[in-house]
Amino acid sequence: MTKTKSAVAALVMALCPALALAQTVDSGATAWLLTATSLVLMMTLPGLALFYGGLVRSRNVLSVLMQCFALCCIVSLIWVVFGYSAAFAEGNAFIGGLSKAWLKGVEVNTVSGLVPESVFTMFQLTFAIITPALIIGGFAERTRFAGMLLFSILWFVVVYLPVTHWVWGGGWLAAMGFRDFAGGAVVHVNAGVAALVAALVVGKRNGFPNTAMPPHNLTMTVTGASLLWVGWFGFNAGSALAANGAAGMAMLVTHVGAAAGAVAWMALEWVRFGKPSVLGIVTGMVAGLGTITPASGYVGPMGGLIIGLVAGVVCFFATQLVKRKLRIDDSLDVFPVHGVGGFTGLLLTAVFSAKSFDGIGLPDGVSIGAQLTTQLIGAVATAAWCGIATLVILKLVNVVTPLRVSSEQESDGLDLVLHEERGYSL
Repeated sequence: MTKTKSAVAALVMALCPALALAQTVDSGATAWLLTATSLVLMMTLPGLALFYGGLVRSRNVLSVLMQCFALCCIVSLIWVVFGYSAAFAEGNAFIGGLSKAWLKGVEVNTVSGLVPESVFTMFQLTFAIITPALIIGGFAERTRFAGMLLFSILWFVVVYLPVTHWVWGGGWLAAMGFRDFAGGAVVHVNAGVAALVAALVVGKRNGFPNTAMPPHNLTMTVTGASLLWVGWFGFNAGSALAANGAAGMAMLVTHVGAAAGAVAWMALEWVRFGKPSVLGIVTGMVAGLGTITPASGYVGPMGGLIIGLVAGVVCFFATQLVKRKLRIDDSLDVFPVHGVGGFTGLLLTAVFSAKSFDGIGLPDGVSIGAQLTTQLIGAVATAAWCGIATLVILKLVNVVTPLRVSSEQESDGLDLVLHEERGYSL
């Protein structure tokens, strides 16, 4: 009888492996991470696509949507072949090995922490998708589609995967005690620095900065920004990888940081220019979100509030510096918002993680100053590696295929020139 029951149980488990899996994973954590994964993918499609699409001129809107969509597809395939393995498989201090190539071993019954490894793999893939998609805002409206694709593929392999391993895959920054809860270095510093270098290498749009280049559809931009705000709950709270107090606090401080960043930016515009703008308030929101991201799992509500306010102020003046003073044509302000915001957030993580500021506390024996040094090393190392590698990749790509469209093609618009389509009515 016992043998019969064992055989039946084995057969049931073979036919319904989910029953076996249920015995080893936390169903609440799994349900939350599945939800968070969907939210983060929504940040790129349609969130970022709409946000960026509304900011460019009407003759280039489809090109931006196409770039976001294509990057989602291509990065997903690279992730399956070797990307996940290079980021998270056991390797050395700088890069993971290939033991997880082709997602080997990622099966129904494999577990990562409290969740199935398949869910963890997909969750991390959504971060991998949005990072190169953010970069396109730095050289929007003047880059060839083929050049953009080749650059993005090489950049993802050479920059994103190693930095992810450094921070989250057990690499050298993780060993130092570097804190980046949800992507201040991995996503925002990386994307911001890459966008700045790309803007410099590709060059300014025709007419910049003397010709006005207003967004063609701020309604689309606000819709995209709203989706980003909601999706960011998955980005930050999902990074707890559990349905617990840490996820709850990360969600709370994420919301507070976004609101504070938006209000700070709006107030500065109101004082300086006499009127607050819709573009300003949504940009301030994104700045607040990017800046709270690395700290979101380590700080309390007051930390979130202060970080958000600082983000609105610092990123506002960084935008003015880049566009008006330095006259760098970072088309959609990727560096001053994401790069500067992410860098600022990484440093403030050291301060507001401390229990004296209602954070979760610093590691035993580590002072705020020591943690600040670690954060600075990690942020600078990420920026340096990204900046140098991005420059080299752009130069190599430009040898293979021109990065920039001609002046005449730029005037005609990328939608028609590169895709034979129009995103608006004549």
